Amino acid sequence: MNNYYSSKLSSSTLQKCYEVVSPRVKQYLQAEIEFGLTYMNPKDKVLELGCGYGRVLQKLIGKANKIVGIDTSQESIKLARELIKDKSLELYEMDAINMEFADGEFDVVLCIQNGISAFHVDKQELIKEAVRVTRSGGKVLFSSYADKFWEERLKWFQLQAEHGCIGEIDQEKTGDGVIVCKDGFRATTVSSDEFLSLTSGLNVVTEIVEVDNSSVFCVIGNPSTVSLMTKGEHENM
Repeated sequence: MNNYYSSKLSSSTLQKCYEVVSPRVKQYLQAEIEFGLTYMNPKDKVLELGCGYGRVLQKLIGKANKIVGIDTSQESIKLARELIKDKSLELYEMDAINMEFADGEFDVVLCIQNGISAFHVDKQELIKEAVRVTRSGGKVLFSSYADKFWEERLKWFQLQAEHGCIGEIDQEKTGDGVIVCKDGFRATTVSSDEFLSLTSGLNVVTEIVEVDNSSVFCVIGNPSTVSLMTKGEHENM
């Protein structure tokens, strides 16, 4: 499935997915970015996993000292370089589950908009690798879709299918948080309980925060130095 994103759902096609959005989906996308920004400081070095053509990266410019984006799609990275001209940004074609960065290199690592499912890799190994490249006291943020956002999410994927971004949705196989297309595309989610299970064996503090009635965020930090925000501080975002 990772090849699907690299060969079929990358670059300008991926960009199209974010152009055919309803006002409610646009709100969801913005809320995710705004939530991520609350964990960033001007002196930070920030990494985004699965940066695509730079949709999120563009919003991070000026919010941190150094911003790094990685993606497995060469075409997406190429488009991101064309769209974003800023000396604080570095882009690499790289697999998020086997990164070429030193231990503790980043202050904040972001993997939002359900990347943890979309990558179709071992989720726990992905989390471990993200934690590895994050400094002691840093933050790792993963997000997935909230159950209550299902109808809006399905409508959005139907629009993507109508515009040729993904294959025709298989209505018989789609449901219970899983979207299946007839060309082999399959989009799943990660629940709050699954996030907690995936991080339970790691030496980290994990907090689950629901944002905008659309996202479930798993905020991961070093227990000795990270002050994690409580759900109450974000539930109205």
